[in-house]
Amino acid sequence: MARPSIRARVAEQRAQREAQHRVRRLRAVVRREGIGCEVDGRWLLNFCGNDYLGLSQHFSINSALQDGAARNGYGSTGSPLVCGRHAAHAALERAIAEWLGYPRALLFDSGYVANLAVLQAFLGEGDICVQDRLDHASLIDGARLSGAMLRRYPHGDAEGALRQLRSNVDGAAMVATDGVFSMDGDIAPLKQLALIARVQHATLYVDDAHGIGVVGDEGRGCVAAANLGPAEVPLQLVTLGKSLGGYGAVVVGEADYIEHLVQAARGFIYSTAPPPALAVASLQAVKLARSEHWRRERLESLIARFREKMQQLGFELPASTTPIQPVPCGDEQSALAMSAALENEGLWVAAIRPPTVPDNASRLRVTLSALHTPSEINLLVQALARARDSLPAR
Repeated sequence: MARPSIRARVAEQRAQREAQHRVRRLRAVVRREGIGCEVDGRWLLNFCGNDYLGLSQHFSINSALQDGAARNGYGSTGSPLVCGRHAAHAALERAIAEWLGYPRALLFDSGYVANLAVLQAFLGEGDICVQDRLDHASLIDGARLSGAMLRRYPHGDAEGALRQLRSNVDGAAMVATDGVFSMDGDIAPLKQLALIARVQHATLYVDDAHGIGVVGDEGRGCVAAANLGPAEVPLQLVTLGKSLGGYGAVVVGEADYIEHLVQAARGFIYSTAPPPALAVASLQAVKLARSEHWRRERLESLIARFREKMQQLGFELPASTTPIQPVPCGDEQSALAMSAALENEGLWVAAIRPPTVPDNASRLRVTLSALHTPSEINLLVQALARARDSLPAR
């Protein structure tokens, strides 16, 4: 029997995507200014990015980036344990650890790499990793890579997590969850999960990519907002590419856990360290995120305005107090049609559809930034209503 052809498999999968109208295309942002950007020759107001605090183009951060590059060059030239470790990396780690109240921190190239590295470093065959069904793909992939048994519980169901932990009492156990869920915008029941993890002798790991900078006092995220700390959540992920406006990720944790990552996390050991200039810029972003409280206050007022206006126009929104505000559409065609209608009015709102979300759960993922204005929120809401009302009757 002939060996299956990779080329034939690729062609078959491409044909399946085309038949299901699920082919995605890459789009290039030519220029960005404030909350606006030029895409495919059109100027659009961006309502689908993750620049929650509006820091991605901040003058002082850009200046820090330029100064860091002038002093330290373009790249780090090696992996951290060889020659890539820089004083700027250490300074950023110290600042984030102090911000969140953790003993140590470790810088990674991206949140995706960090999640793969953490789960691979702490879990192995015979262990169990229990995850929320709506966790980010990197947590799912990290559990699979580790060789541990992956068990998923219904979204937000702490009792479901307990049942899954009880299904395997022989190996080490980790409960891994998003802090803020990236497609729904709601927050994990961290207090309940922390209690369950303690009782079941499991380690709780929180990926707070979308909570850091936005949720809680000083933007310290979902863990701090739940009055938890290193004792209850010994490992936590912070990404630098959402509210902090840059790129990369940091894992904070107990000192011995972080030291274990230095020695055992393949995604850290075998990757070139991030450019020092990015660490310099990220350090400035952390300072601004901590000190400029008005950004969170403004963002909270915009979120409240959006939800109030949407509800007045008959939209039923999922419960979310974060900048991620999903607008349910149901089928893929409706989501795509509404997204296209919004773009025709100069508004960029991405349609999220399977396989990112389940069948019949397509939505527009509206994300808000402190750079948006109340009038732009009004504009978006009115455009959403027109897009909805223009859909064919079903």
